[in-house]
Amino acid sequence: VHDLVPIENATMENRTVIQWDKYDVEDLELFKVDLLGLGALTQLDKGFHLIREHRGFELDMATIPIDDVETYDMICEAKTVGVFQIESRAQMSMLPRLRPRKFYDLVIEVGIVRPGPITGDMVHPYLRRRDGVEAVTYPHPSLEPVLKRTLGIPLFQEQVMKLAVVAADYTPGEADRLRRDMAAWRSRGKLEEHREKLISRMLKKGIEREFAERVYAQIQGFGEYGFPESHSASFALITYATSFMKCHYPTEFACSLLNSQPMGFYTPATIVDEAKREGVIFNPIDLESSDWDCVLEPWDGPVANSKATDWAIRMGFRYVKGLREDEALRIIAERACKPYESVRDFVVRTKLSARTLDRLAQAGALDCFGLSRRHALWAVQEFAAGTLPLPFDTEPENLEFADLTPFEAIAWDYLTSFHSARGHPMQTIRADLQERGLPDSNGIRAARDGSQVNYAGMVICRQRPGTAKGVIFMTMEDEAGFVNVIVWPKVFAQFRIIAKTRTFLGVSGTLQNQHNVTHIVADRLWVPNLDVAPPKTRSRDFH
Repeated sequence: VHDLVPIENATMENRTVIQWDKYDVEDLELFKVDLLGLGALTQLDKGFHLIREHRGFELDMATIPIDDVETYDMICEAKTVGVFQIESRAQMSMLPRLRPRKFYDLVIEVGIVRPGPITGDMVHPYLRRRDGVEAVTYPHPSLEPVLKRTLGIPLFQEQVMKLAVVAADYTPGEADRLRRDMAAWRSRGKLEEHREKLISRMLKKGIEREFAERVYAQIQGFGEYGFPESHSASFALITYATSFMKCHYPTEFACSLLNSQPMGFYTPATIVDEAKREGVIFNPIDLESSDWDCVLEPWDGPVANSKATDWAIRMGFRYVKGLREDEALRIIAERACKPYESVRDFVVRTKLSARTLDRLAQAGALDCFGLSRRHALWAVQEFAAGTLPLPFDTEPENLEFADLTPFEAIAWDYLTSFHSARGHPMQTIRADLQERGLPDSNGIRAARDGSQVNYAGMVICRQRPGTAKGVIFMTMEDEAGFVNVIVWPKVFAQFRIIAKTRTFLGVSGTLQNQHNVTHIVADRLWVPNLDVAPPKTRSRDFH
């Protein structure tokens, strides 16, 4: 390759890149291959390894039972955090409506929430036909073989190409040119050349202009990001495998997902809290028990999910902010030689920096010595300040430290390790919120469609899709689950600052509770104040 194109070193070590744009490569008629690396495959491999190690049998993508009813039940309930391709807010809103019951339904699910079908106005017609509300019709008899599997609605890139051939009499060469122009229409603007040709030829065949215009709009959408059916089917296979793992092996699934980060839509905190709601047991980071990765360890305590028995997840050192892997391996190696006897013994043998020792103490990793986190923090600072090494055994002065409150303990977890195995921040203030009439997510889901609601929670995701015409979608979370919020542009403009910056946010608006999908359409946003009741009117001044 270096004889043909200029090459330079990439930012990442041992990586090189060519200096030419991909479209320049295409113009020069060089052969370009896209290699897609999927973290979900790594996660699955790690999950299968955990099953083999702790349950004693083999499982892989080829031997996972197909058409598992429980797995599809879980998918229909949109319990898909961490599941490949169907964990986004948009996909989770679609799942209870589309209700996949077989593999090809997942192929549709993966492909339908894309700019192509959305901009082409194909999503709602497909859902109506699937529900039997709208009859399955074809704009021309010749199109039935092309569109039959998708109920007369074009959803995939191959169908668009076949439409051009069958409905607009494109030659194979013209269809291939259309494919190329679809992929590059933003940069080159060549797709417009096909508009008149496509529409005029469809009209000559007796196809209505409305359908022809929608097909062209979808072609533009595919230029943004459209899925071939073959691509969607390949992804659906991984979707089903990760769904099966989450349904039947939730502990192994959560552990492998945490060990494969960063990937997906959600933070480790959300992954941990959602897994807890499914009965998975988590043990916090611990100097005596943690490895670099999260590991499984025996659990004989009470469980809320029969599929999550026998094993708990011990959080790994990888989740201590600022702790390097080589430092964690040093801790583990010293521990393997001889258990740590005291804070002083730990500090002397590992020779970690004062900053790293502080983080471990704050994260609760030194709780094994029987010290409170404040006491452990004092102790490591004392030893790291220059009093070591000493020829005799000393410990810091036995001072009295106030215990952390439940909220402080969880806050310290988040500050030092991105998550908390001890609890959710919202659960520590739930009683105060309930006194002010602010329900949790379960209460919101149980409310009547069309009712006015007030809610306060943590914002974990903000999205403004290009196909949403400026609408902001927020996913909010509490200890019981998720709440989806729709913020129209006018409302967002009014409350822009807090909408963009606040993690703990209050929302008041109208509840939409249809097709087992719940949203709050926001009328106003506000900063929760536990000393002030939530707004009862449409006041703009509540902050």
